[in-house]
Amino acid sequence: MPLVFIQVIDQFGVGVGEVGLLIAVGNILSGGIQLSFGWLTRVVSRRGILAIGGLVFGAGMTLTGLATAWLPFSAATVIARLGGAPQHPVGNALLAEQYPADRRGSAISIHIAVGNLGTVAIPLVGGYIIARAGWQPAVLIVGIPALVAAVAIALLLRESGTDRAAALDTGSTLSAYRSLRGERDLLWLFAGSSVAAAGRGLGIITTFVPLYLSRSLALDGGTVALMYTLLLVGSVPGPIVAGWISDRVGHKAVLFATYVLGAGSLALLVIAGSNIPAVWLAIGFMSAFVFEESSLMQALLADVARPAIRDVAFSAYFTLMFGVGAIWAAALGALVGTLGDRAGFPVAFGISALSYLGAALVVTRIRTPSRRARAAGTP
Repeated sequence: MPLVFIQVIDQFGVGVGEVGLLIAVGNILSGGIQLSFGWLTRVVSRRGILAIGGLVFGAGMTLTGLATAWLPFSAATVIARLGGAPQHPVGNALLAEQYPADRRGSAISIHIAVGNLGTVAIPLVGGYIIARAGWQPAVLIVGIPALVAAVAIALLLRESGTDRAAALDTGSTLSAYRSLRGERDLLWLFAGSSVAAAGRGLGIITTFVPLYLSRSLALDGGTVALMYTLLLVGSVPGPIVAGWISDRVGHKAVLFATYVLGAGSLALLVIAGSNIPAVWLAIGFMSAFVFEESSLMQALLADVARPAIRDVAFSAYFTLMFGVGAIWAAALGALVGTLGDRAGFPVAFGISALSYLGAALVVTRIRTPSRRARAAGTP
C-alpha cells in the first residue's frame, strides 16, 4: 500500500495528511474489532475466525483495486484492514498455546517473518506491475490469492483448544478483561508498546519512509522501489534471528537491544539528509532493527499472560496497539502536512527514534519468568 499511496495521492488529489488519516481510521476500526476476539474465541474456533477474516480481507483488497475515487478506495482499504484483524490476536494466541515458553519467540517470529516474504516481494513485483499496468492490477493480484489462503486455513489449520477450556473455567469474558487491570507486567508491556508505536516497522516506518524518499528527497520511482525493498528485506530474517536468540537469552533482553539499535538507525536517517549513500546505509540499518519489536513483544506477552486470560490479553493488546498506532499515524501525518515535506519528515523520524528509547526504558519494568522455568516449558 505505501507504493499505491504514492500513486493515488496524485490521481485522487489528496495529500499525506489524508493518507495518515486513512491509516488512522483503519487502525482504529481494526483495533476496535479485535477487542471482540477475547469473547469470540470462546464460542468459535480460532480456525473459523481466521478463515472468515481472510475472506473479508481478500474481498476488501479486490474492491480496493476496482476503486476509481478516494472515498471508495478508502472504504475498501478499511474493509481489508478489518478482514486482516484476526491474524494478530487470534493467530498469535493460537501459536502461544501450541508452543512451550522456550520456543514461542521462534514460533511467533517465524509466523511474522514468513508473512513478510510477501511484503518484501511487493516493491519488486508490485512496483513492476504498477509501472507497467498501474496500481489497480497490482492490488488485485494481492486480493485474489488472499481468498485462496483463507480456504486453506479453513481446511488445514489445527488447534488444541486448551486455552478455551481454561478461559471458560475462570468465569465470564468481562471478568477476564477486568482482571487485566491487576496484571502489573501486562500493563507495563502495554505501556511500552504504546510508546514504541510511533516507530513501528510495519506501519509507521513502511508508510512514511517511501513518501519521504519520493517527496522530500525527490528520488525517482525505481530508486524508491529499490530502497523500499532494502528496507523490507530485514523483515524476514530479522525477526527469525531475534526470536531464536530471545528463546535462549530472554525475550525482554533482546527487545531492549532492538529498541536501542532501531532508534539509532532512525537517527542516522535524519542525519543523512540528502546524502544518498548515507541514506542507503541508514535504510540498511533500519531494515535490520525496526521489524523485530512486534514478534518479541508478543512472545513477551505470552510469557507473562496466564493461559486463562491469553486470548483477552492478546485482544486487549492489539486493540490498544491499533488505536495508539492510529493516533501516532494521524499525528505524524498532520505534523508533516503542517511543517511541509522537507522539514516535517525529519522531525517525524526524530520523534520515532525517541519513542523507541522511551519504550526501551519502560520494558525494563516488566518481570518475566525465570530462564529455568522457560526452559522447562512452563506456560
